[in-house]
Amino acid sequence: MQESEVVGVEFEGVEQGTLPVGSERPWVFGLMVAPVSVVANGVIQGGILAYLMSRQAISGLRASQIISLLSLPTTIYFLWSPMTDFLLRRRTWLLLGGVLAAVLMVLAFEQRRLDSTSAIVLMFLSACCAQLVVSSCGGMMGALRSEGSKRVASGFYQAGSLGFGAGSVFVLVMAFERGHARLLPLIAGAMIVVPVLFALAAPKQEVVREDGFVRTLRRIWEEFTETFVHWRAVPYTLTMLFPMATGAAVGLLTGVAKSYGVGGQQVAWMNGLGGAALMAVGSLAATLIPARFQASVSYLTVGLVNAATLGVLWLGPLDQMTYYVGITLYLFTVGMAYALFTAVVLEFLGNSGKSGSGRYSIINSMGNVPVVYMLALDGWGGNRWGVRGLPATEAVMGSVGAALLLGYFLTYGRKQRRA
Repeated sequence: MQESEVVGVEFEGVEQGTLPVGSERPWVFGLMVAPVSVVANGVIQGGILAYLMSRQAISGLRASQIISLLSLPTTIYFLWSPMTDFLLRRRTWLLLGGVLAAVLMVLAFEQRRLDSTSAIVLMFLSACCAQLVVSSCGGMMGALRSEGSKRVASGFYQAGSLGFGAGSVFVLVMAFERGHARLLPLIAGAMIVVPVLFALAAPKQEVVREDGFVRTLRRIWEEFTETFVHWRAVPYTLTMLFPMATGAAVGLLTGVAKSYGVGGQQVAWMNGLGGAALMAVGSLAATLIPARFQASVSYLTVGLVNAATLGVLWLGPLDQMTYYVGITLYLFTVGMAYALFTAVVLEFLGNSGKSGSGRYSIINSMGNVPVVYMLALDGWGGNRWGVRGLPATEAVMGSVGAALLLGYFLTYGRKQRRA
């Protein structure tokens, strides 16, 4: 016998969007995402790991190789994430994944060398367990019955991811610098495991028992074909893969800051903790967009605005004010786009049903593809046309991609939605 948290046919008497947002507590997803945010962003990607490795005299090349390996679970987690659709409630899987990630990360930090095989294996396993939080959250968000709740949950989810990631880096670095290196494993573990408890406040979702293995497989197949093997899936798949509002330039614009007369301290604030705060505020601001506007249309519109903000850095004078204004607008709209991207993922997903976590993970993983190729294209543009080439490349690619898809969703897509 299998259990699944589902909505849709089991709630035949409830219309979509009629439930009050507050009754489903969508804000709690901004807290439940904290464990994976601390592991992926606070420790591994752009986190304290590279900082600690430099203190252990580990070469930059070796450190980058290790971090690249440890970043792999964020791309391939769809391979094991479907397990969160089976055996246990998704909330229980979230608790289990967060606790295991914390324990494994503490053990990794207790190793004498962070480049040792044991430390790398423990951190890799921690990153894999942390991704269970992502798939569990995705399945639970997809099971929300109100479109307004899904939109609010998307905004808080991204805001929490950005906020907890930046905040954990700040706390861990400050703890190390103030002579608390021995407490670092416990501090990191606490920041991962404590937010897991917020899963207990997750919105209550119905549990429906399946009648057998064959029926369960049949239901999963029907849900996958309804989501992916359909003409409606084509524009949504392109929306995941097109290059708008990827935020790829976030980590590259620091390299051209000097050309605008901006020093290292200002870059550290604008592209560090301050930048994360701007993106988090942007994610929350996205919740103010009424749910009656289709998520894909809102996302693509913000994608056009995001591309326009890069025009400030592309066409403006090479001075500090241009950098400050351009970066502020860019980071804020990136935060909005990230929140709306999650809303589009949920729109593509439909109801969670039995396989919501697995389908969410597959769709969400597609969003990593344009980030990777835009990093390469932005770098190429900077090398080809100089300082202005970097923002120009992302601005042009993003605006073209967003305009093409927005035209579809406002015309044929809207007609198909009515039908």
